Amino acid sequence: MPGANEELDVLVVGAGVSGIAAGALLQRDCPGKRFEIIEARDAIGGTWDLFRYPGIRSDSDMYSYAYSFRPWTGVRAIVDAATIRDYLQDTVREHGLDRHIRFGQRLMAADWDSSTARWTARIATGAGGAIHILRCRLLLVCAGYFRYDAGYRPRFPGEDAFQGAIVHPQHWPPELDWRGRRVVVIGSGATAVTLVPAMAREAASVAMLQRSPSWIVARPAMDWMARALSRVLPAATLARLLRGKYILRDWLFYRAATWLPSPTGWILRLLARRELGAGANMAPFTPRYPPWRQRLCLVPDGDFFAALREGKARVVTDTIAGFTPHGLRLDSGRELAADIVVSATGLDMELMPGLALRVDGAPVRLADTVSYKGCMFSGLPNLVSAFGYANASWTLKAELCVGFACRILAHMDRSGDDWCVPVAEGVATGDVGLMPLQSGYVARAHDRLPRQGRHDPWRLRHDLFHDRRLLRDAPIADGVLRFARIGAARPA
Repeated sequence: MPGANEELDVLVVGAGVSGIAAGALLQRDCPGKRFEIIEARDAIGGTWDLFRYPGIRSDSDMYSYAYSFRPWTGVRAIVDAATIRDYLQDTVREHGLDRHIRFGQRLMAADWDSSTARWTARIATGAGGAIHILRCRLLLVCAGYFRYDAGYRPRFPGEDAFQGAIVHPQHWPPELDWRGRRVVVIGSGATAVTLVPAMAREAASVAMLQRSPSWIVARPAMDWMARALSRVLPAATLARLLRGKYILRDWLFYRAATWLPSPTGWILRLLARRELGAGANMAPFTPRYPPWRQRLCLVPDGDFFAALREGKARVVTDTIAGFTPHGLRLDSGRELAADIVVSATGLDMELMPGLALRVDGAPVRLADTVSYKGCMFSGLPNLVSAFGYANASWTLKAELCVGFACRILAHMDRSGDDWCVPVAEGVATGDVGLMPLQSGYVARAHDRLPRQGRHDPWRLRHDLFHDRRLLRDAPIADGVLRFARIGAARPA
């Protein structure tokens, strides 16, 4: 175990997609900087190692989800969690990051001291939770945006009387056997539309119980361009071409959905009808909200629609009155028989979950701060958070955030400054949260998350091309991010 007086340049929190990117980019762009990556769990991968429910996969294409410094060269655009874990593990090995990752270490508290320009991190280690003290110049938080210890799980009347199993996808029991069983999946988001076709292959029946419909779109898991051009183009060239294709496609589609919601919705319904068949009832697939007010559900090769079309699964639109011994009683009066109920009811969103922050002895609530460029927070010195996109591959923004942290370190090396802090002077904040979505998990966390301003650099636009200019190309010293040396007064 490292000593209590250990000093680092950068402490990276989390060894998931963002944390691995942080390690690789720190090695490349900040050579000589001392950094370590702490991970609360016993494995890398974050989301892709935690979630183990049937069929789990990414709903982002791998060409844009993969790192820019390690392009995806496979022919499958949509892959499962095991493939993503293998990709991440290979990245760690190739970049020698395994020697920087410390497992079973959870950051409990971080205290900033302006007189030394250092964060003092209190880290719980091992099963006993012994506290290890570490100091660092910059804190780079790559811990995602939801609680790992528990998902969102509403309680319903009569659950104790239910004679079957109730499970949440975030903590899937490996011994659960659904073969020949009646399954009800509560929810209509990405997890639900993944579970339904995966379980329908062996279950006696699967019903997806939704309170209201979601937008669902089918896309090929295999990329035809990758297969056709792999014979004539070098792998690296083809990977760059495909990455650009998917980035531009998703950017244009999101813009179309927000600028022209009615035509976009009409197209999505038409595509769903083609998957389901001409005589299908489209009411369960016609949401009450325009496209992209909540995240779209992507189903590779239309497997969700195929399960419905073949009669292996069905969609029920209703609300739950309570459980019975043998299923669910709905507000419409009908009952859904079930042996297994899967509560695919979402995440419990929380930025830096469980982390207590103090600046010069004063506690800081993230909800009282304003987000700066989507990766720093007003009043928090030398702290960068890697937060990805809601409407595109998470990795695209996460890499920009980490790159911005590297630019800050390089700037302070040149200028001789010791710390920097975004100062929100006269910034008008609205009621808009960090993500431009109306999803339940976003709404539930609204009062726990930082605010947004109405203009740059305090507004999150969730736009890669805009963020490239803001985080990669714009000057670091913009008058809003204030720099100082030890001994100088901290900007108010």
